[in-house]
Amino acid sequence: MRILHTADWHLGQTLNGWSREHEHRTFFNDLNGVIQNEAVDVLLVAGDVFDGINPSGDTQQLLYSTLARFLKSRPGLQIILIAGNHDPAQRLEAPEAVLRELGVHVVGTLQRDGNGVDMDRHLIPMRDAQGVVKAHLLAVPFLRQADLPGLTLSAENGAEPAIVAAARRLHADMTNAAAARAGGLPIVAMGHLTCNGALESEGAERRIMIGGEHAVPPDIFPEKLAYVALGHLHRPQSLDGGRVRYSGSPFPLSATEIPYDHGVTLLDLNEGLVPCHIPLQRPIEVLRFPTTGAAPLQAVEAALSALNLDPEVPRDARPFVYITLTADRPASSLMAEAEALIERTPVRLAGLSIARTELAAPTAPPPTLAETSPEDLFLTAFRQAHALDADPRHIAAFRDAFSEV
Repeated sequence: MRILHTADWHLGQTLNGWSREHEHRTFFNDLNGVIQNEAVDVLLVAGDVFDGINPSGDTQQLLYSTLARFLKSRPGLQIILIAGNHDPAQRLEAPEAVLRELGVHVVGTLQRDGNGVDMDRHLIPMRDAQGVVKAHLLAVPFLRQADLPGLTLSAENGAEPAIVAAARRLHADMTNAAAARAGGLPIVAMGHLTCNGALESEGAERRIMIGGEHAVPPDIFPEKLAYVALGHLHRPQSLDGGRVRYSGSPFPLSATEIPYDHGVTLLDLNEGLVPCHIPLQRPIEVLRFPTTGAAPLQAVEAALSALNLDPEVPRDARPFVYITLTADRPASSLMAEAEALIERTPVRLAGLSIARTELAAPTAPPPTLAETSPEDLFLTAFRQAHALDADPRHIAAFRDAFSEV
């Protein structure tokens, strides 16, 4: 039996106002190819299916049409999704009664019965191509404070923070209940959280806080779990020798993620559920000029020109660019020139910033009004605002304005 671990699709995301739908459709084409070529039996989506709690009708239609396409191209495929911190959990699982009949399981919230967590819902048998149960999936959606009973008391004066102790106990209880039902078959868990020791991505992932903690150690997942498929962190990475893994996002969702080797993770039950990273070609180039630090506008213009981009490429297929400029002239004129450059170049602006030179702190107290003049004050203020000296045009404009006072 083969399992494909994915996460953090973030359907509906925009970048500086630009839709990512073209990239998502390309990713789904590639993902469909992996499902068929690798004879995948189970597709896991470890949370953050959507980018926000109010996805548009078009975004929801993209999700459900994609699931239908996967099921049609790979009959018998099981698809299991959990909610992440970005997802509208109850909306995500609302059509689950219908989807389950098609082999799609959606777990948006932690549900309990009289005996604790409802294991009929959270423990899902995983079947091979012949329909034989070969393993079980323990589905744990993004946990909120209300999902951790006794949180405030669980580790009072204990060796670890209360949130960690409560999360540890919850996963231990669920794993023990799963083992009692699994009949000795392997148990795979799926969750959405941050583990200590994992590398985060600045600018895309929210630090989700419960009880003052935003991360838990990977050993909260009991050794009885053969593999833990996680979402939330966008860099593909493994912990605990590969037993705990983030598959990562499908393509860069922020500037930090440009160097990442995006893809999906394949697991083969016959090979001991050892994770195998399958890289996917980036749907759209996401570039940063310069690659580090800042550069003058002329250098950025030369770098963009060297790309030799086709001006006829449709807008939704044009590269994204992040630009950081050296503040060699006033910010307002520099921004205007940069925006004009982008307008005549077949790219889409993902972010534009200006790196100002830090001024040295004054070594003497500022002069009194009797010791200075309005023009000197203007020159000082201009330098503080723009990290450069006013040129003759600015001085002339100030003198014109001052003469009218």
